[in-house]
Amino acid sequence: MTEPPGSRSAVYGPALPDESTVHLVLDLGLRIGEVQMASGAGASDVTATIIGVVNAYGLPHCEVDVIYTSITVSCYRGTDLPPITSLRVVRNRSIDYTRLADAEDLVRRITAGELSASDAYAELDKITTAAHPFPRWVATVAWAGMAASLSVLLAGSNASWELPLVAAAATALVDRIGRVLNRRSLPFFFQQAVGGAVATSVALAAYAVGFLADPALAVAAGIIVLLSGMTVVGSMQDAITGYNVTAAGRITELALMSAGLIAGVVFALYVGLRLAGVDDFGGGLDVQDIGRAAVSTPVIYVPLQLLAGASTSVCFALASYAPPPPLLLAGVGGAMAATVHSVLTVFSGVHTVLASAIATTLVGLAGGIVARRLRIPALVVAVSGVAPLLPGLATYRGLYELSVLGSPTGLSTLFLAVATGLALGAGVVLGEFLAQPFRTGLGRLERRISGPRMSGPLRPTERRLD
Repeated sequence: MTEPPGSRSAVYGPALPDESTVHLVLDLGLRIGEVQMASGAGASDVTATIIGVVNAYGLPHCEVDVIYTSITVSCYRGTDLPPITSLRVVRNRSIDYTRLADAEDLVRRITAGELSASDAYAELDKITTAAHPFPRWVATVAWAGMAASLSVLLAGSNASWELPLVAAAATALVDRIGRVLNRRSLPFFFQQAVGGAVATSVALAAYAVGFLADPALAVAAGIIVLLSGMTVVGSMQDAITGYNVTAAGRITELALMSAGLIAGVVFALYVGLRLAGVDDFGGGLDVQDIGRAAVSTPVIYVPLQLLAGASTSVCFALASYAPPPPLLLAGVGGAMAATVHSVLTVFSGVHTVLASAIATTLVGLAGGIVARRLRIPALVVAVSGVAPLLPGLATYRGLYELSVLGSPTGLSTLFLAVATGLALGAGVVLGEFLAQPFRTGLGRLERRISGPRMSGPLRPTERRLD
């Protein structure tokens, strides 16, 4: 039965700007959230950022719903008027940390009341349509440098000059081929498969002609490079902060991309075994002893790990188009992660999974404190700091045991790789959470909305959010 007007108790919404301004503000918040999602930021980061933006322009009662492929914002206008709802689908996931840093600087200016909605929208349009800060070939060189650094990180003082050279060449080739395949819109599953097959084939070919004595480390370096672009940190952040749908979507994508990588590596191993008749492409190698057996003293090993870890993280940040200030901080994060992991495993005998969790917790803690003070997205430091510890060697070893040796122990090795990846993501998120007491100026509600956070402003708005 319909109630006549005036006989029901109406709940009046807040005083809002005109409807066209409301639509503009909602779209502004959605587009900023899209930039964050494309860069691997967690759903909690995106939610808090959008709430901060719309609050700054006079929309105090908005609900934000973030799932892996779309963002929805609804502005409440009371019971007598329907809410205004906007939705944006996140299609492009090309990582550009310069774009992320510029978007976060824009958000800081918005929440400080320095820009009108129309001016902010124009600034965001310039940010999102701008070209990458340097040519694509620089990113290719950075990926190659990352692979070379990783090969040294894995081999320690045993690394010959041929190993980083092969790892760099294979990775550069994978990047250029992937660029061509991406322009033809080949699904990422097949791009990962091609990348894994190419990286493995180059290493095995170098081994077959006698140029490379240890192809396993070159393949492992290539696997880590291919794994580094995946949202391990974002997946764990979403799962821990309660955004289960987004976490499930990211984990599914992570599993699918890993499956493509595994298929490519296994295919190359199988073909190499059949064509070359070589059955020791990874035989005799122990995951825990790689690069350590011939080291005369651990005192030499740890500084080498520090330099290789720093170089790995700097190259990853450069390949992801990070601006100069985050490059330095990313190098510090990578050096810290590699050094702590080495000290714990070499001197204390700590298991690699626990050592990985401790190392990345310290990276998350330091990044959460220092990066915010320098106005650098903590996400850049977190993801770059994780890169040196990604379980590429364990992944390769497990695949070799399964596909070439036919040993069921490969499953346990692969589970070790999965556990290490989860430990890395969880450690970064825990470190960011532990960094919150060191921050000042956050109200209780703002603190609840903000953490653990790795992207977006820590103080979403100057006004109360409730």
